Amino acid sequence: MSQDDLRFRLLRLLEADPTLSQREIAAELGLSLGRVNYVLRALVEKGQVKAGNFRVSQNKLAYAYLLTPGGIEEKARLASGFLKRKLAEYEALQAEIRTLQREMDEAAQDGPAGDR
Repeated sequence: MSQDDLRFRLLRLLEADPTLSQREIAAELGLSLGRVNYVLRALVEKGQVKAGNFRVSQNKLAYAYLLTPGGIEEKARLASGFLKRKLAEYEALQAEIRTLQREMDEAAQDGPAGDR
């Protein structure tokens, strides 16, 4: 996963549920806890995410990761690039499937290899 894809997916997760723990984010994205921590810290330093403690929480280590206006803008910018890459992958996959289908159709018309 590219760094941009990782940031986009992380921002999207946080927008949907700001109360996710770093462990939950790591599990959702299939990443190490250390990598999630590193990326989150970078987003906080850039001012795209604000990390705040839950004041009324029984677990004083619980945080909420809120997207700032800059984080929302960055997510939109990253979403555009993400969509372009995924569409290109989709089109390449469609072309590969068409090629394989054509090869299989040709092989079926030629009959089994042993019949030649």
